[in-house]
Amino acid sequence: MSSLTDAPESPVTHRKIPDRLDNPLRSALLSWETLLLLVAVVIFIVNSFASPYFLNAWSLSDLTFNFTEKALIALAMALLIIAGEIDLSVASIIALASTLMGLAVQSGADTPTLVAIGIGTGLACGAFNGVLVTGLKLPSIVVTIGTMSLFRGLSFIILGDGVFKGYPKDFGFFGQGYVFWVISFELALFLVAAVIYWFVLHRTNFGRRIFAIGNNETAARFSGVRVAQVKFVLFCLTVLMSGIAAVLLTSRLGSTRPAIAQGWELEAITMVVLGGVSILGGAGSIIGVVIAAFIMGLVTFGLGLLNVPGIVMSIFIGLLLIVVIALPIVYRMARK
Repeated sequence: MSSLTDAPESPVTHRKIPDRLDNPLRSALLSWETLLLLVAVVIFIVNSFASPYFLNAWSLSDLTFNFTEKALIALAMALLIIAGEIDLSVASIIALASTLMGLAVQSGADTPTLVAIGIGTGLACGAFNGVLVTGLKLPSIVVTIGTMSLFRGLSFIILGDGVFKGYPKDFGFFGQGYVFWVISFELALFLVAAVIYWFVLHRTNFGRRIFAIGNNETAARFSGVRVAQVKFVLFCLTVLMSGIAAVLLTSRLGSTRPAIAQGWELEAITMVVLGGVSILGGAGSIIGVVIAAFIMGLVTFGLGLLNVPGIVMSIFIGLLLIVVIALPIVYRMARK
């Protein structure tokens, strides 16, 4: 018995349980966002060799006008797609908002009124989409295809083949003004919006609800998430950004046509998907969308400096969207 009691105790080994399965640095280096950043650097270098005008500070400033308005929409669209929905009416809402602003100008409206009309039109259209999707349980892709035609058609009915001009001079600041040196108001607004959307998606309970809905809507509902309310807010946020984009674009062009912003829904969705947001929902990041926006701006501006026709750019964007959506599927098939 004494031999049992006198036996030396075995040393206690302390196990360290990691709070995550992978090294944070390794995860960051191998992330999709890092790959996008490398692609952006390569495109920047190629553009600098392709055109002697590219590295001029004012040329780089002009580059930002190529994507900021679309990128503002893409920020909100990213949240909507992560939640498993989509809005194809964003460009048509820009046309309708711009048309209504043009009507107001003919009646002598001042700049604050025009901004309120642009943003208010966006919110009203978003609420309409949101009610149809969350209230009547209609598929968002069907609803927004219908409202895409509806809103664009209203613009053509109101304006026809005409043009609205005569916007106030101070209204031009939103789309043409600079806050510091070559930093345009549009770029500054986009960067501020990107920080806000990053914080909302990745640092708040609302953002966690968005991911939960996108991964499993039924489980999210049983967990107490108000799915319909969250989706309604997301539809309103998306077209709120469309209303802001309408103000910026109309201000930059100084005129309104019913065909304004045609095809922008495709470019906004391409930015979102290229940024790593799953088209099926449940995954994605705002940082990726921001880098993707800069990549698309670099590509389109570089092609423009080389006098590449606009139709070629459209073909490129379409192919890019197909490739980005297909790559993860092909990768999963190759691993099986």
